[in-house]
Amino acid sequence: MLDVCLLGTAGMMPLPYRWLTSLMLRYNGSSLLIDCGEGTQIAIKEAGLSFKPIDILCVTHFHADHISGLPGLLLTMGNAERTEPLTIIGPKGLTRVVTALRTIAPELPFEINCIELTQSEESFSIQGYDIHAFRVKHNVICYGYSVEIHRAGRFSVERAREQNVPMKLWSRLQKGETIEQDGVIYEPQMVLGPARKGLKVTYCTDSRPLDTIVNAAKESDLFICEGMYAEKEKLNKAKQYKHMTFYEAADMAKRAEVKELWLTHFSPSLVRAEDYMPQVRDIFANAYLGKDGKSVELTFEEE
Repeated sequence: MLDVCLLGTAGMMPLPYRWLTSLMLRYNGSSLLIDCGEGTQIAIKEAGLSFKPIDILCVTHFHADHISGLPGLLLTMGNAERTEPLTIIGPKGLTRVVTALRTIAPELPFEINCIELTQSEESFSIQGYDIHAFRVKHNVICYGYSVEIHRAGRFSVERAREQNVPMKLWSRLQKGETIEQDGVIYEPQMVLGPARKGLKVTYCTDSRPLDTIVNAAKESDLFICEGMYAEKEKLNKAKQYKHMTFYEAADMAKRAEVKELWLTHFSPSLVRAEDYMPQVRDIFANAYLGKDGKSVELTFEEE
């Protein structure tokens, strides 16, 4: 099960009913945060979530509405007696930016490991999350992220016995461990069937539409994408400031064949957003407005 919570949905500035951009994923006792705008700490508390299990922070880019909440979050995590290292992933320059922000959060009881993205696409496996970062098109260097939970094949007693795998090793192999015993190497695929369908969430804000985004989001269980503007007459403004409209996000969701679309990162000027959704659903039927605290539990398909 992968728990998804959209913490903040505002773009540019927080509003009384809308915190700045942030998303939390939770899996197997570990939390992954994407972006940390101002007010993220409050949004986490309002959602009834915990700071301490946050092991990974993925930063899309270095505009303040996406990272200005970091110093306070780090201090709170420190006060929660966290001692495990925190991994932060973000564009080139991340170490410099984090170091600067830590001027007001200098003493922490845990290490911070920064991973700077330098390629157009990069992938990492951390804490059970398979993270794919992909470059998007904003007016500064910016990345989107797909996060997948892969699911191993079902344990096969027949395969294990056919290959004379000692029974005492079955449990460890089933958990993905490779074992050497008496000069023989035993690997997980010796006791597992074909890989089963996992779970996938793709998150993208602050970009013009790109085929890169469509490809990264392909067949996602959930696609969370910016919809800065809903008014069709603001298309030129979206192009000027490298953002998207509701309809462009819906078109990408359709082309990516995702299961569900949540719109987020709304302009402060946007009012009565629901009024525009019928037109959005004409493009992609399973589209919804994101709102602060909106959450879902994604579960593996039954066999």
